[in-house]
Amino acid sequence: MASAWLLHPLRVRYQECDQMGVVYHANYVNWFEIGRTEWVRRIGCDYREIESKGLLLPLVKLDVNFVQPARYDDWVTVCTRVADKTALRIEFESRIMKGDLTESVGRVSKEDPEGELLVSGGTKHVWVNKQWKPVRLDRELPEVWAAFKALAEA
Repeated sequence: MASAWLLHPLRVRYQECDQMGVVYHANYVNWFEIGRTEWVRRIGCDYREIESKGLLLPLVKLDVNFVQPARYDDWVTVCTRVADKTALRIEFESRIMKGDLTESVGRVSKEDPEGELLVSGGTKHVWVNKQWKPVRLDRELPEVWAAFKALAEA
């Protein structure tokens, strides 16, 4: 079962746009990463802390569906939630919505984000050690696993 959405607003910067005046497609992938980073931060740690303890979370699959473009100076909101998780893998669902949902930043809610859908998709990741061998988060960092589970099941 999917978790609650975490919302993070951004204003589209000029350098994120292409010659057609719309957000260059690769920037949506960067925004997905911002959403994941903020989601992890919400559990009380960050990627740097997890990596300092010897774990990495590489991307193994990316899915991006373009509905309509964002343009320079638009407000967009990056919406991120955990779609599925095990102690070995985690899958995030992402949506980029047009509009500034700042009144909801950090809100944990099962409600779907409001606004106009621009991009949807997700990423899948696998926990590995520094030798790139798969590891179980519940065995390597049980306190981080507990925090992941708590927010993912909120």
